[in-house]
Amino acid sequence: MITPLACSLVGQTHRVGLVAGTLAARLYGVAEADEDYYCNYGVNPDYLGRLEVGGLRVSGVGAEGEIRIVELPGHPFFVATLFLPQARSGPGAPHPLLAGYAGAVRARRAAVGVGP
Repeated sequence: MITPLACSLVGQTHRVGLVAGTLAARLYGVAEADEDYYCNYGVNPDYLGRLEVGGLRVSGVGAEGEIRIVELPGHPFFVATLFLPQARSGPGAPHPLLAGYAGAVRARRAAVGVGP
């Protein structure tokens, strides 16, 4: 399912196209975003069908359709990326995915009656 990339992405910045109607697209609020990568591995596209049958949805792709973000619809917050969102996040400007995660945690705590 995970395979070495043909070319390492370590230290590179690449554009991610966000799939309309996904949580990732809603959180970003734009159609594309540049992200920083520090990886040598990716999702083997031969397994895409199995991942989708298992419920995962591709919500972000690279320039040639490579899987960059997946999510699990119906889950409060199950989002996985090939890049590191924290690389583009700071105290006054959290990355959209990290802000979304924090929001999901707050909503869950409120739903179960746990204080701030």
